[in-house]
Amino acid sequence: MRRPYSGLLARSWTCIQCRTCSSASTAGAQVRKSKTNLPDTPARTRFAPSPTGYLHLGSLRTALFNYLLAKRTGGQFLLRIEDTDQKRTIPGAEQRLYEDLQWAGLHWDEGPIVGGPYGPYRQSERTALYREHADGLIANGHAYRCFCSAERLDSFARHRSQAGLAPGYDRKCADISTEESAERASKGETHVVRLKVEGYPMFNDLVYGKTGQNRLNSSKLDFIDRVYDDPILLKSDGHPTYHLANVVDDHCMEITHVIRGTEWMPSTPMHVALYNAFDWTPPRFGHVPLLVDKTGQKLSKRNMDIDLSSFKDKQGVFAASLVNFAALLGWSHTQKSDVFSLKELEQIFNLKITRGNTVVAFEKLWFLQKAHAQRFATTGGIEFEQMVSVVCSTVQEKHFLETLGPILQERTLPEYIAPLLRADAKTYSDAPTFIERNSTFFTTQLSRPPYTPASTSSTDANDTTPAVPMQALHTAAAALTLVPPTHWTVETHRSNITSYDGSAIASSSEGQEEADSASSAAMNKLFKKELYHYLRWALSASAPGPGIPETMAILGRDESVRRLQDAKTLTASLVPPVGRRVPKSSSSEENGGGDRSWMGSLASR
Repeated sequence: MRRPYSGLLARSWTCIQCRTCSSASTAGAQVRKSKTNLPDTPARTRFAPSPTGYLHLGSLRTALFNYLLAKRTGGQFLLRIEDTDQKRTIPGAEQRLYEDLQWAGLHWDEGPIVGGPYGPYRQSERTALYREHADGLIANGHAYRCFCSAERLDSFARHRSQAGLAPGYDRKCADISTEESAERASKGETHVVRLKVEGYPMFNDLVYGKTGQNRLNSSKLDFIDRVYDDPILLKSDGHPTYHLANVVDDHCMEITHVIRGTEWMPSTPMHVALYNAFDWTPPRFGHVPLLVDKTGQKLSKRNMDIDLSSFKDKQGVFAASLVNFAALLGWSHTQKSDVFSLKELEQIFNLKITRGNTVVAFEKLWFLQKAHAQRFATTGGIEFEQMVSVVCSTVQEKHFLETLGPILQERTLPEYIAPLLRADAKTYSDAPTFIERNSTFFTTQLSRPPYTPASTSSTDANDTTPAVPMQALHTAAAALTLVPPTHWTVETHRSNITSYDGSAIASSSEGQEEADSASSAAMNKLFKKELYHYLRWALSASAPGPGIPETMAILGRDESVRRLQDAKTLTASLVPPVGRRVPKSSSSEENGGGDRSWMGSLASR
């Protein structure tokens, strides 16, 4: 049901195109009385960027919130290009907008490329429609042609400024008769079209509640002249201003909800007044908070660090991570985790949006990046394949594949990278950083520091005698290499290391034939700690990274054996020539000796 604005002419005018539009836009007024403000009916939302710049973090969030509201309610998400400012249009920006939105997964239901019943979806192709609507407002008395020259307007504005008065227009042309106005326009006399505003009403915002100034336009009375806020709808070149094009398009495209930044709140009463002049029902407006840095300064879209190309091309951020990050900027939820896929956001999104400025902490983005990397590694799929591909490309840029030949053996580079990513995905931020962290997997020449034991046999700081004899570590490491290539897996190595009874080797080395169960368990725990410490030094030069079983499986049998043999040579001087000898039955590196019970799962092979 239409709600004409009080004080306006009862007669309304509607263009032919708009007469064909259904009255579904009134559905936007039907809102649940809940904290989430979700509509009861499907929402039609839109994202309307201008190709005068590129998509940045703030505009991505605006697009995302509109997209999620439409998907959450089973509605439609539209894309509209507002390209009326041809002078500031950047070549290629429109195509970049399409590519960036598609990269983020925000696929529009109607708009350029995909089409739709309310096109065209580019404002430069809808100029005739705006002129038709402006003429309709002139016909019903809610707008008028202004023939004032630029010089007169400039002089008038300067005069008021010098007098310390607020800007405005004196409606000099408002009293020109309809016939004279039409005749002067038909003769080509330069003019603009102004909205004759009788008042700027308040409106009910989905985030801020009832807001606006609720002021009458005629209240600007001073000692010089009465002035009015009569905004320009059509410029002298016949092109619409943002305000006219925005309102006409939203109405004709049946937009029910408009989610946009708070910088547009001062313009919203003007838009509502324009809706009233047309006798149209406005959509529901929801304004989201500004994004600010830690100092409270607004994030500037001119800052290339928040441009989408910076995130995806320079910093290697996943689309899922950035979308997840953008969703959390000013929106609150009741879930236990902040990590969401786009599909999950579509299912839980609501309009619980904060009112204050939102501080952007990029530490959160990198937390989400690692969380999504781990999710990709666990679930696989196209995201993980893309992740592997990016790392492979970076490896090829930084390393010669010939140096990896001895490690790769018969494997391809993706076959080598994939298990490494799965094993260490929780630390992944971007490909170069990941490769640098795991650099020991991309070389055959390790630069190991001198080996120092994890624990010593004395609490004396000057006593560096290892608590576990080196020959015992050599024996254990050699036993782990007996696994044949067909069983060289993470599971086999983990089982062998876990079931390895280190107390038997360590106690024999000390000449202790018998030990109580408590001391045996303690000795086994100490031995396991030292063995892990030694193996990480031997295999990865003590660098952090995947676990030992994963490292051995990734490197492969040949490279693991070679590194362990090198490590044995480097630590040979730490084996005393006499005393604390390992029993002969346990020291054979060739076949593991006679009693192989301490070898865990190896003993049964």
